[in-house]
Amino acid sequence: MKKRVLFLCKENSCRSQIAEGFLDSLASDSFEVYSAGSQATSVNAYAIEVMRESGIDISNKRSKSIEEFYGKDFDYIITVCEESSLNCPVFFSKSARKLHWYFEDPAKKAGFSKERLNFFRKIRDEIKTKIEEFISVDLDEDQ
Repeated sequence: MKKRVLFLCKENSCRSQIAEGFLDSLASDSFEVYSAGSQATSVNAYAIEVMRESGIDISNKRSKSIEEFYGKDFDYIITVCEESSLNCPVFFSKSARKLHWYFEDPAKKAGFSKERLNFFRKIRDEIKTKIEEFISVDLDEDQ
């Protein structure tokens, strides 16, 4: 049976979308993956671009409000920004493991397009590394 994972971020525009994309791409046979934000906006174009560079298409994704997931059970709730870790919802089942991963917000990076894109790549790579570690540890625990 697949484990259910929800990634949370403030706007569900970058970090949580990237995390969802990687976990779904790397381990969809073991995980059912979702992402949401405390306030839905839109998926950031830079996030779409850097994921495309990694061979993952998130262009069809939409930013979702956490309210869409009220009453649903998850095995893991993973916050990927400081704001959501401080305000992690308490409405989820008590059995869900809550993990807090902090990544800088690439959407707040100032500068020219190339500088911003490079910062998105940096955050994307950090998230990918954390996802790979998560998969490895979780699958080891199941054995």
